Amino acid sequence: MIKKSSKELKMKKLALALAVAMAIPLSAQAWTPEKDVSVIVAYKAGSGTDTGARLLMTLTEKEIGKAMIINNLPGADGKIGWTKLVNSKPDGYTIGYINLPTFTTLANEKNAPFKITQIDPIANHLTETGVVVVRADSKWQSLQDLVKEAKANDKLRCSTNGVKASNHTAAQLLSQSAGFKYKAVPYGGTADQLMALRQGEVDFSCAKIADVAKLLEGDKPELRLLGVFDTKRLEAYPNVPTLGELGYYDQWYGSAPAIVAPAGMPEDVLKYWVETFSKVLNDPAVKEAHEKGGLTIDYKDNKALGELIKAQDVFAKEVISKLY
Repeated sequence: MIKKSSKELKMKKLALALAVAMAIPLSAQAWTPEKDVSVIVAYKAGSGTDTGARLLMTLTEKEIGKAMIINNLPGADGKIGWTKLVNSKPDGYTIGYINLPTFTTLANEKNAPFKITQIDPIANHLTETGVVVVRADSKWQSLQDLVKEAKANDKLRCSTNGVKASNHTAAQLLSQSAGFKYKAVPYGGTADQLMALRQGEVDFSCAKIADVAKLLEGDKPELRLLGVFDTKRLEAYPNVPTLGELGYYDQWYGSAPAIVAPAGMPEDVLKYWVETFSKVLNDPAVKEAHEKGGLTIDYKDNKALGELIKAQDVFAKEVISKLY
């Protein structure tokens, strides 16, 4: 029997290991990002949507070890950014941060530049309840006071975060259910919309509670909360009525910021992002960081988000389309 040298044995083992590695199908090798990732936000820096996206992506960077670069593409009430998103290469290096129902509202417009079928759901991030606010020094002490004046004077001005954007839709739900007309004044996002209210450029606004919470607090609050778009009062503001209590719109309304990808992303790449955001959004430390920022995570996985997008598409067709 010929005894093989140690060098020959090592070479044989190396060849065997190489053969085994080559036998593993590429699909079994998990995809991970090898470079920084672009996150498209269709609103300007400093907007409510941008703030939520930046917080989440900063925390996600710690998980993946790559930079999540916010790419603000504001304009046309979200159409510019989201059109760029759906036309991006679905290679895992571009994802998007959308708002529901604004995305589905715009997707249902005539000659819309994108459709809901052009995105793949990844995860829902937040659910934000809509509210009605005025300046803290406003003469209107209640929502009934505001509605009474609006009915007598159809020239009241309401700032919105864009034409047919989420806060514009909230104002439409209020005005049509309460039976008054008003002048909608669109701004480039929630931050600008609320600044207009604070500076007295408009009479009232509809926004999300997280966007106005800090402006309601302190010894000298800047805003006054008049009503809530929900079926029950908010725990933090038990003295503020729901719109339904007053005989106006009686369902929940707000927005759901979510993470999506351009449609057609390879299965292993999409799986990576679904699993990554599931881990991040269920991390107790991440939840705590959100709470400190005045935000509450409402995690939904890709399947649940897909159902939510479909439901919001129906809402856009059956409800929102009749508001404008």
